[in-house]
Amino acid sequence: MTSTLSHRGPDDQGLEVVSMREYSAGFGHQRLSIIDLSSNGHQPMTTGQGDYIIVLNGEIYNYQEIREELIQKGHTFSSTSDTEVALKALIEWGMKAVEKFTGMFAIVFANIKQNKIYLLRDRAGVKPLYYYFHDGLFLFGSELKPLMAHPKYRREIDLTSLGTYFTDGYITSPNTIFRNTYKVSPGEIVSLNLSTKEINKKTYWSVIDAYNAEKLDISLEEAAEELEVILKKAFNYRMIADVPVGVFLSGGYDSSTLTAILQSQLQNPVRTFTIGFHDKKFNEARYAKEVAEYLGTNHTEVYCSPDDALSFIPRHPEIYDEPFGDSSALPTTLLSQITRQEVKVSLSSDGGDELFGGYVKYSRALNFHRNTAFLPHTIKQMTAGLLQTMAPLAIPLMPGAYNFRTRYHKITEMLKASSISDVMRIGNRFFSAHELQDLLKNTQKVSDAGFSEHNLLNEKNDLFARMQAIDYKTYLADDILCKVDRASMSVGLEGRDPYLDHRIIEYASRLPTAFKRDNGHDKIILKHITHKYLPVTMMNRPKMGFEVPLGNWFRGKLKDLVIDTLSPETLDPEILNVKGIVKFRDDFLRGKNENPQKLWLILAFQLWYDQWMSGKN
Repeated sequence: MTSTLSHRGPDDQGLEVVSMREYSAGFGHQRLSIIDLSSNGHQPMTTGQGDYIIVLNGEIYNYQEIREELIQKGHTFSSTSDTEVALKALIEWGMKAVEKFTGMFAIVFANIKQNKIYLLRDRAGVKPLYYYFHDGLFLFGSELKPLMAHPKYRREIDLTSLGTYFTDGYITSPNTIFRNTYKVSPGEIVSLNLSTKEINKKTYWSVIDAYNAEKLDISLEEAAEELEVILKKAFNYRMIADVPVGVFLSGGYDSSTLTAILQSQLQNPVRTFTIGFHDKKFNEARYAKEVAEYLGTNHTEVYCSPDDALSFIPRHPEIYDEPFGDSSALPTTLLSQITRQEVKVSLSSDGGDELFGGYVKYSRALNFHRNTAFLPHTIKQMTAGLLQTMAPLAIPLMPGAYNFRTRYHKITEMLKASSISDVMRIGNRFFSAHELQDLLKNTQKVSDAGFSEHNLLNEKNDLFARMQAIDYKTYLADDILCKVDRASMSVGLEGRDPYLDHRIIEYASRLPTAFKRDNGHDKIILKHITHKYLPVTMMNRPKMGFEVPLGNWFRGKLKDLVIDTLSPETLDPEILNVKGIVKFRDDFLRGKNENPQKLWLILAFQLWYDQWMSGKN
């Protein structure tokens, strides 16, 4: 089981087994040495009597401050690692210790004397942690691979999760693609009593609580000044390492601000890395190069071609061991591979759009809500019903319109939506709920996990803030962070996310929406800070999303892969609508004006299925 994670920690392996009368428990760890490179940082780490055991993936950035506090309480240390600090903090303060940790971490802590095991995940969900509990067997791991390696693990596809994957492109916590298998949610502690076999869950931090806090009455200038201080501290923490550190630079506001602030405080040039595409419509690398030259960083630029994609796609289901539909995972993996040749840690700017309102989908959802808000609920329901009835007539009238069928059904579903976050989610789906019938044999269900928590947001939050909060909890945690973690760790590169320091979201969530988006302008407060370091003329350009030229690739060099992978002989008729999928494949390859991301979702699922379910290797 442990060896399946060798890519995450190629520097060292450790195993620890405890045998008691009521149970036996095994702990394994693959180490990526970042802090205290000596053998003193070896894991699993235990106390002298073996009463406590810890395995930790990630970093506790403020471990030196916590260490000093523990020394004052009489603790001694044999290493300079943050893992030993975490171990002794949990012994000293119990689960309250996690509230002291600033960092990204997945921790398993065993109190052998009390017959308890605790699983802890960081607040934003940067580091993954899975567990399985069925028929008296409890398994945990940083990915699904170690769980599947156990001979008694049962791979049974959860049909609701499958429906969620095809609509959203990812599966929201705590669900996974398999039954009886769960993600520890961000900011959550899962405990297992080994004597009674009872599982308990506790949330120690939630982004919902951050948004429900009292809003700040402050000027933009004052807020920008305070935010810059918080950003600097968070950014500097992420530079703590005993190995070289780099930065992913896209040229957008988030990564450019991160790079500029770091460069302003360092003597040597920051090492920056950028991925580009030869198709100019998708290429942001030229902007990153401008920023790098202006700031004087040590810059590396790499381009992703169809040949690169063709070489990485067969690895996709191995790296993402549950279905994952974000196609930007391909260039992110390539970028991580190139970066790992130069450094062992790289900082990314994930979270900036969720924090400061950078996504276009927020404006689209608000516009739809404003244009329909005057309609009574009953009228919306009647209109949605009428549109559904007319669908067989209306859709054939627009056969050439881009994605018209999907958009038609989305509007119907959005009219029925009960919250602004549902409007945002539906508008951003790939396949509408109605279209699932063309894809799946046995389910049209989709999970509301995470999205249903919009009901917990109080009246202090306007519609914009509500979307931000839910996006932080769902899309950020289960798509963006999953993408970067798996891509970077697949090559033994530690990815760090400075914007996801919990103090940043706790401050940003209390700011007025007008400091984030107003009159068509986004990221207002962040830009206020950025322009202290970078010229407005350099940064003032249309936002580019991190998209991949899939359409050209699928109809070009990847065409044979698509045809072979999605052939009727390979598709499972027990769970998939084979005729519907083959028709979608053929229509797209013949030039039908359809979203290529939808074909990627189908292809990525089938590649995953071939890897993990055919023969269950």
